[in-house]
Amino acid sequence: MPFATWWRGDPLPALSPLPTFSAQPARDVHLIARLTECSLQSIEARLEADHHPYIAYLDGEAVACGWVAKQRGGIAEFQFSFAIPSGNAYLWDFLTLAQWRGRGVYPHLLQSIIEQEEGIDYFWIGYEPGNEASAHGIRKAGFHEVSDLVIADGDRIEGLTLFEESERAQASVVFFNLPVVRGM
Repeated sequence: MPFATWWRGDPLPALSPLPTFSAQPARDVHLIARLTECSLQSIEARLEADHHPYIAYLDGEAVACGWVAKQRGGIAEFQFSFAIPSGNAYLWDFLTLAQWRGRGVYPHLLQSIIEQEEGIDYFWIGYEPGNEASAHGIRKAGFHEVSDLVIADGDRIEGLTLFEESERAQASVVFFNLPVVRGM
């Protein structure tokens, strides 16, 4: 699972205009559950864990959502969790409804979150291997890929592979509290 980061002060690339786009933090658990197809209990558990959902709108219609974690993050498929250092945020579980994909909603939502989240200097996001649409949207929003999880035995996280020798790649080691297993 590759990871990318955006740091406060990095440029935000200009995106193709979406004149009716807006995004904001959400608290309507029914709307979030409908968009994500998650149970109300699951949504409420995320909110209780202090995860913050954002919803993107086009023409006033909810079309995408994603989550911001500032205290603890995790990757359920690998039963992996980690503490999030102060000043950092982990962006996760993003979804654009099928009929709205391909319009640039995802990078707009990511940039909107960056612009609205005060007190956060470092943003981190990953994507499933092979999900080129997600990878493209993340890069288009201005994120820089720095590392990848090394998975052993199909389900155990062994560490990180760094894509480069940089401060940002080393920061991913600290953020996830994982060893470097393979360098560039």
